[in-house]
Amino acid sequence: MQSIRAAVCHAFGEPLTIETVHLAAPTGRAVEITLEACAICHSDITYIDGHWGGTLPAIYGHEAAGEITAIGPDTKGYKIGDRVIVTLIRSCGTCPTCSAGKPVICERPTGPSPLSLPDGTPIVQSMYSGAFAEKVVVDQSQIAPIPDAIAFDVASLLSCGVITGVGAVVNTANLQAGEDVVVIGAGGVGLNAIQGAAIAGARRIVAVDLSPEKLADARDFGATDGILATDPAPWDRLREKTGRGADAVFVSVGVPAVYTTAPNYLAPGGRVVMVGMPPSGAASSFEPGNFAAACQSMVGSKMGNTVLARDIPWLADLYLQGRLKLDELISRRWSLDEINDAIADTKSGAARRNVIIFDRKSK
Repeated sequence: MQSIRAAVCHAFGEPLTIETVHLAAPTGRAVEITLEACAICHSDITYIDGHWGGTLPAIYGHEAAGEITAIGPDTKGYKIGDRVIVTLIRSCGTCPTCSAGKPVICERPTGPSPLSLPDGTPIVQSMYSGAFAEKVVVDQSQIAPIPDAIAFDVASLLSCGVITGVGAVVNTANLQAGEDVVVIGAGGVGLNAIQGAAIAGARRIVAVDLSPEKLADARDFGATDGILATDPAPWDRLREKTGRGADAVFVSVGVPAVYTTAPNYLAPGGRVVMVGMPPSGAASSFEPGNFAAACQSMVGSKMGNTVLARDIPWLADLYLQGRLKLDELISRRWSLDEINDAIADTKSGAARRNVIIFDRKSK
């Protein structure tokens, strides 16, 4: 058992507190990673604000990168000193969904939390990561190696925002070259969906957002067109630009009303890909007859249906070739002590991605 500094949530909707907690040593096939960077995802904020429920105290954070500093006795394929990303994708490797190549929806991802307060009170390791901390202990299924040429802060983005956006396009939607795409929400995940559509060879990539500034961002990441969501009927503007609806509509925001209107953008045979996750209990509505008559569909996409061993090397190589923007996604770097300010900045909607940088001198 060792002591580390972490940002702990004791009450939903309240600031996190920086304190010393205990971290158990890795057992079984677990690994310990000394973190260099952890990006702030809106999913972390949704949990912190209590919109998805859960048990407290908890440590959030799941989009991280660092170096392996200890390994369990059953760990295979990794060694101390390896540079890796840390994700929330914990998979057993043997259940029906894992066996079908869908580790993001593993049916048996459970495991004890390695975290506790100094008095022995257990701390929830949120999303199996708990990466708003100097170190984590996670199952080896949650990590993937990264090349030496990729800086840790940049690499951390591959752990969630990038694979969620790009993966939704390539893995979930199986987008084909020449198809037309709408991406609703040009934040961190939306920009990566736009990049994914460009990489996949989309004909038109139309960004929809409330902010003109974010529509300009979208063009920098590959969007061919932009539409303001404040338009009374933005789906009509789509048809004016492209002459038809979209083959795939990616909803990257967790807003129920957006899911209600997203089908309006679809062409016959098109699909809505559900990426952003609204608060628990929130509901949207649609007319099923319209979907049936037009052979349309809606499909969920968790973490871009990513398979780490397949997708991380591919994305890392795209970045090193200059074909995937990562550096440009980072709005600002913050220290762990500044995490509440970083969260507030993320909530404002101005940031693409804020990244917590850990001071190794304190480790």
